[in-house]
Amino acid sequence: MMLPRGKGFMIWMISRCENGDAGAIATAARQAGLTHIQIKIANGINPYNYDAKNKIDLVPPVANALKAKGIQVWGWHYVYGDDPVKEAQIAVQRVKQLNLDGYIIDAEVEYKKVGKEAAAKKFMTELHNGIPNIPIALCSYRFPKLHPELPWKAFMEKCDVNMPQVYWEKQHNPGVQLKECVNQFNAMTPILPIIPVGACYKPGTWFPTPADATEFLKTARTLNLEAVSFYEWYYGRNILRPTWDAISAFNYGNPPPPKELPEQYIDALNAHDPNKIASLYDNNAIHVSADSTIQGPDAIRVWYTNFLNKTLPKGVFSLISSTGTGSSRQFTWNASSSAGKVKDGNDTFGIQNGKIAYHSCFFTVTH
Repeated sequence: MMLPRGKGFMIWMISRCENGDAGAIATAARQAGLTHIQIKIANGINPYNYDAKNKIDLVPPVANALKAKGIQVWGWHYVYGDDPVKEAQIAVQRVKQLNLDGYIIDAEVEYKKVGKEAAAKKFMTELHNGIPNIPIALCSYRFPKLHPELPWKAFMEKCDVNMPQVYWEKQHNPGVQLKECVNQFNAMTPILPIIPVGACYKPGTWFPTPADATEFLKTARTLNLEAVSFYEWYYGRNILRPTWDAISAFNYGNPPPPKELPEQYIDALNAHDPNKIASLYDNNAIHVSADSTIQGPDAIRVWYTNFLNKTLPKGVFSLISSTGTGSSRQFTWNASSSAGKVKDGNDTFGIQNGKIAYHSCFFTVTH
């Protein structure tokens, strides 16, 4: 069983995240230094992030793109407890179908009703029997003392990790709240590893500031918590970008997976170093562009010398999305330079022994 380490983010609706582009989601996650992502996979007895009208499951492309970059993918499920057996069955079905690394129970106000302890026990038994080798997490309120009605023990006895929602709404003291959260849960049994979920959303006029996010992360490290996560991707990327950037910039102490070739390639372009770029290619590599087909490191080096000095002088290059596994990668990119801009970069790598063996390069320069 491998629990997450480092920084993560929760995704609610895939269609709102990077316009639903799986490659763009994975690239943004990698650029932010994220090591795990939690995607909503079910709501009650129904699958979630599933387009029933067109019979399209939106989760697999995103999960596959993230996993290709070495990022763990967990599924989260909002449960009500009205039909615990069917809720457990849809959870088991989704986890197996999607080949997820872990499963998260989001139990909130509905499970505070009288009689829900029996539902929790029934749900957990069915769930544990269905996915006995998959780590299970509980994601609920940050202060259990304020919610004694929730059947904490019934859930936690069959969970492997606790992911409390440490949302410091209307305040700016995440460090204080995180410490109190950890203290309250450590006074309960069983004591589980804690992966707190911080706030990155905007209810009304309140919002978590970049300083809040940094304080939350620093406090988590001080408490020796192996991992953290934040809710929620859409808000972070589209509404609270400075807070997302603060989270991205924070080094949580877990080294990211090695950079893939598209990332190494963009880094080499930004270094404006034809020799560094050529070193990424196999000795017999073929490079195909609109103006030529060339082969070998010497020809490739000359092509990039012209590209960096004449086509896009002083260029600043950005990787937009990257997909593919094994011997193939497809990626999109853009660039700005003193001679013009590229907004439609669309390339394909064929990879052999860790080097670029074939490169199809497409772009147009606009002025």
